Amino acid sequence: MAEARTPAQIEADIARRRQELAVTLDEIGVRLHPRTIIGDAKAAAAAAVDRTAGRAYVTAHRVLADVRAQLVSEDGAPRLERIVPVAVVGVAVVGLLAVSARRRRG
Repeated sequence: MAEARTPAQIEADIARRRQELAVTLDEIGVRLHPRTIIGDAKAAAAAAVDRTAGRAYVTAHRVLADVRAQLVSEDGAPRLERIVPVAVVGVAVVGLLAVSARRRRG
């Protein structure tokens, strides 16, 4: 059987629970305050942008490394057998774009 509590113990328990409830209500008030909500939303948005920018950087770096590996040998010398065809295609594309632009204006 449980021991009977004294009125002083009951009052102390009630006071302790009131204090815990007050702390809990203060925490809820801070969490639901508009400034807190806006701050949390800003932090989440900034984190999402940082993650996206980080992924984009990693992807771009990987693509550039792959292209460099195709156009430069391991010792750092340019691979002319690959660079020349790429350059020719690039010049041809620019030439076609220039001719197309002249036809539209003319």
